Amino acid sequence: MLLFQLLVGNLKNFTYVIGDENEKVGVIIDPSWDLDKVMSTVRRNNLEIRYIFNTHSHWDHTIGNKEIANRTGAKIIAHECAPTHKDISAKDDDVIEVGNLKLRIFHTPGHCPDSICLMVDENLFTGDTLFVGACGRTDLPGGNPAQLYDSFFEKILKLDDHTKIYAGHDYGPRIKSTLGYEKKHNNSLQPRSKEEFIAVMGR
Repeated sequence: MLLFQLLVGNLKNFTYVIGDENEKVGVIIDPSWDLDKVMSTVRRNNLEIRYIFNTHSHWDHTIGNKEIANRTGAKIIAHECAPTHKDISAKDDDVIEVGNLKLRIFHTPGHCPDSICLMVDENLFTGDTLFVGACGRTDLPGGNPAQLYDSFFEKILKLDDHTKIYAGHDYGPRIKSTLGYEKKHNNSLQPRSKEEFIAVMGR
């Protein structure tokens, strides 16, 4: 699998290009800024981009959708409750196949009602749900700390410790992590009751 993590814009966003090296097909996750940089990566690897995935509908993760779709012909995929334009509506546990790649969707509301994480092999693309060393805010419109708790403790934390974490922003001490490391060092993932988690998020 080809995997490119591209730091774009002035908000420390990450855009991801993922591809099947043999079939030469791929996807782009969260196009926002520096789209020439993104497309250069696509062309350099001779990829046909089939889909654009949005991990959630906030503008800094979707602002590049239209241009990338126009330049590649790719279809936009977002959660079914996302208010932004999408060609394909996705729901929890859907699997999208691109060449030999299988992208499994986890609906992980909390930061945003339509937040999703994408699992490809042992790689989890978490958008603004989970950062390296932190988690997404829940004080923005649609944020819900109780839902974020369930997303963590009912879904993400049940994955294997070797799962690699690729977040939506470069907000941590490193650009990627593992779930096992985050379990030990990320305060957002420490064992606590839902009430305690809500109190922590409200500080």
